[in-house]
Amino acid sequence: MPIYHNDLTAPELVEWALRLEKDTILTDRGSLSVRSYEKTGRSPKDKRIVETDDVKDHVDWGAVNMALSEDSFQKVKARAVQFLDSSPHVFVVRAYAGHDPRYRLKIMIKTTRAYHALFIRTMLIVPTAQQLAEFGDPDYTIYNAGEQWADPTVPGLTSKTCIAVNFKTREQVILGSQYAGEMKKGVLTVMFEIMPRSGHLTMHASANEGRSKDVTVFFGLSGTGKTTLSADSKRALIGDDEHVWTDQGIFNIEGGCYAKAIGLNPKTEYDIWNAVRFGSVAENCDIDLKTREIDFSKETICKNTRVAYPLDFIAGAKTVAVGEHPKNMVFLCNDAFGVLPPVARLTPDQALFWFVTGYTANVPGVESGNKGLTPTFSPCFGGPFLVRSPLFYGEQLVEKMNAYKTRVWLVNTGYTGGAGGGGGKRFPLKFTRAILDCIHDGSLDAAQYETLPGWGLQIPVALPHKHIAEAPHLLNPKNAWQDKAKLLQSSNQLIALFQENFNKRFGSKSTPSMKRALPQFIAPSAKL
Repeated sequence: MPIYHNDLTAPELVEWALRLEKDTILTDRGSLSVRSYEKTGRSPKDKRIVETDDVKDHVDWGAVNMALSEDSFQKVKARAVQFLDSSPHVFVVRAYAGHDPRYRLKIMIKTTRAYHALFIRTMLIVPTAQQLAEFGDPDYTIYNAGEQWADPTVPGLTSKTCIAVNFKTREQVILGSQYAGEMKKGVLTVMFEIMPRSGHLTMHASANEGRSKDVTVFFGLSGTGKTTLSADSKRALIGDDEHVWTDQGIFNIEGGCYAKAIGLNPKTEYDIWNAVRFGSVAENCDIDLKTREIDFSKETICKNTRVAYPLDFIAGAKTVAVGEHPKNMVFLCNDAFGVLPPVARLTPDQALFWFVTGYTANVPGVESGNKGLTPTFSPCFGGPFLVRSPLFYGEQLVEKMNAYKTRVWLVNTGYTGGAGGGGGKRFPLKFTRAILDCIHDGSLDAAQYETLPGWGLQIPVALPHKHIAEAPHLLNPKNAWQDKAKLLQSSNQLIALFQENFNKRFGSKSTPSMKRALPQFIAPSAKL
């Protein structure tokens, strides 16, 4: 029988992790340095949703949501429970998902690693002593037996890893992956199914709030700046990754942040840099074993280095992380093709299109094995976590933005003047932050606009901000590119990829409004 460690504090979990887990040390900053070993990121091909009567008719079944029978789930769960029951130590964490008490879920996690317990305690909302005394039965239970391999002979499994969610029994099972992010994203997947039942929109997005209580929501895939840009010294952070938009406003699902650590720099990301201290988790980061310093420039272990820290480690963050209906919504992309403007104002039709498209394109790295630029299209900027059709969530978004008069902006944090790795330069962070300042003070909405050929995007001619006045040519790609023929070629190349993705992903399911927003090829005679 294991020793059960129930609802330990962060210092207690740090002590147990240092005592029990190899390759786990305390850094010079006080953060806990840990390894997730073979799996250093999510395993989307091993995600399964149990095909039960309550969800089978509206799950968007396919490559993202693969079905698992109830019988197979019982076998998977039994393997996980057996492993937990035979382990010397089991850490139990009870916490909340959701800052709005009307909709928060009570989550219980059982795991064999103290690091996993510290991580999920950090990422969810820690109950008070009184709330723990009144906690009762959990709404969802996570059996994290990641140190144990799954049995690939179980029908419905294709490897030794299984990440399974059962909405009927309200359980999640993790086998064959010690990557802590699987717990966090499992909770998000649950919210993508549970919240629509009450008419609310779950968002894979960050959010912050201005002094006048105006809320901005940031959607964006990895590498677009979602965490960095939401941590703004002039605004209060609501959350960096997961939110729900209800009939009263938005609330953060989480109690912590999970930021990419590679390249973390105090000059540009001081708030996040300062949050990496005692009580935080540094996952798969390179450590100097003599000085115990974290080297954020290295990616020897993996490219997906991460730091997890409580929300209140960010100065000025809202401890009760709720806000009013969003005044502004920002779709972030890192356009490595270099053809999109730094900002564009979207119509409702365009907002729906860009939301369900979920575009970004990073400069290829060693892992990709691809020398060319390859875009990523992830519906609703969270494709791996969606349960229902992207169009379902897209219609929810448009309905809410129309009801609450939310402005929607496309912001490119990527390249201009050329492609990434091909002569283009990335927009300076201060330039992007200036764009956001203009969104927040209303000067961007009041600007004079022109239309970007082919894309139909409305882009500002000029903006009254010192950092933008220093480089006004960056507002329109045609002024940033010297080779206009190359710009035309690159634009049409990316438009072709957009059209291919649109036709393959949506085809006959697309609405007239989405078709109106689909980019069209630019004629060779067009004046850029």
